[in-house]
Amino acid sequence: MIFAPTLSADAELANAPDYAAWSKAARTHDAKSGMQAWREADASEHFDYKAIRARLEKLRGLFAAGDVKGLLFVLNEGIHGNIDGMGHERLYQKARFGTKILIEAYVAEVVAALEKIAASRSIPREEKRDFFRRAQHCYGRSALLLSGSGSFLFFHVGVVKALWDEGVLPNILAGSSGGSIVAAIVCTRKDGEVGTFLGSDRLANPARDPELRRLAPDEVRARLAELIPDLTFREAWELSGRHLNVSVAPAEKHQNGRLLNAITAPNVLIREAVLASCAVPGVFPPVMLMARDEDGGRVPYQPDRRWVDGSVTHDIPTKRLERLYGVNHHIVSQANPLALPFATDTRKQMAPIEAIQHASMATFKAWLNANMVIFQKPLELVPPLNSLANLARSVINQEYTGDINIIRPPKFWSPTKILSDLSQDDIDELIDTGMRTAWPKVEMVRTQTAISRALDAILAKIDKAGDDGPGHRGPAPKKAGG
Repeated sequence: MIFAPTLSADAELANAPDYAAWSKAARTHDAKSGMQAWREADASEHFDYKAIRARLEKLRGLFAAGDVKGLLFVLNEGIHGNIDGMGHERLYQKARFGTKILIEAYVAEVVAALEKIAASRSIPREEKRDFFRRAQHCYGRSALLLSGSGSFLFFHVGVVKALWDEGVLPNILAGSSGGSIVAAIVCTRKDGEVGTFLGSDRLANPARDPELRRLAPDEVRARLAELIPDLTFREAWELSGRHLNVSVAPAEKHQNGRLLNAITAPNVLIREAVLASCAVPGVFPPVMLMARDEDGGRVPYQPDRRWVDGSVTHDIPTKRLERLYGVNHHIVSQANPLALPFATDTRKQMAPIEAIQHASMATFKAWLNANMVIFQKPLELVPPLNSLANLARSVINQEYTGDINIIRPPKFWSPTKILSDLSQDDIDELIDTGMRTAWPKVEMVRTQTAISRALDAILAKIDKAGDDGPGHRGPAPKKAGG
């Protein structure tokens, strides 16, 4: 018999002080609603549960027998993303906590088998390396993408903190505008320092003037210097083992936006890259990037070019991450005030009113693009208006969601706060909101990234004696996953 969850269970979820309390309340909610029984039952129309059950039993048998060669053979043909439909979004919409226990058990068994193969002395190192390279290529990798956000960047801090505390933060992070600040804070520090810098007391501006609504460009630069060490992208990767990606847009016409990282711009200094990504057109001046030369000095990088807010062209740079790192699983923290009207959780079943709004937005996009073509010539006669129209078109036409979406809940904030120096209370509220919005997605992240995190950690151990470059080598095993 299925019982309706009690009000107290819902209240416990809403008022949970941390993820441990939230997960306990979620399990209680599932037990009372009947969703725990759904988790325990294999059957579902959304994935081939019979095939997954057979694969699980096969792996368990080989593991128990210590047949490493057999495990290697089975996984050579059976390790790729969304196998037998396990990644179907509906499988993560039923229970408050987790998905089918069969899926979680199968993922855990694959991870255990991978670790057993990695630890085996009966398989030569090069054969292992070849297997794990192919496995990673076939399975793909996960990345966390932090949208442009202005001062709402503290929502991202809450999301990152929730994933970090549970050990499921991917080691590939991308950020634009405010999101680039949070990504840079995480990717320029060793593991032992990250937790400290995710505390709100470290992120608030100690010299904040309550009467000052918006920071001046020099003050923004000084604040970034306090939060981000003076490192290049390559130096940050070598220090943290995490891959930082920062989106910047060109200030000039006929140029393309760029995704700066240890592969495409290894010697570029991160502070200036983040400053450029935060340079909102019309509010802050364009920024010239800086780099470190062979003697360690600071020199201009492409001195004839200037760069602005990365969210203008690539708020969520999924395609570029796919090319550079083989990322095929995107976790998106979306807090961009301009993007929120166009960002919906596509992995969530929409209510009728949401479906109507989604269809209306698609119609509006089509209408705007058609009119932009019609009025292109007249707009070119008025450069400021043309630039504004192109900016609007770029914002509207972008994709703002991924495979797992953590979207800032709608709440009215004064427009004056979007680019302002927030108070401690506002910062605390945004961090708390980010954490609470992320908690319902933690188990989905854990399950869907477990295999890729294991592959990254194993390859890091195998490659410990060598160096394949930032595009391939993963970091050493860490609390926050891979």
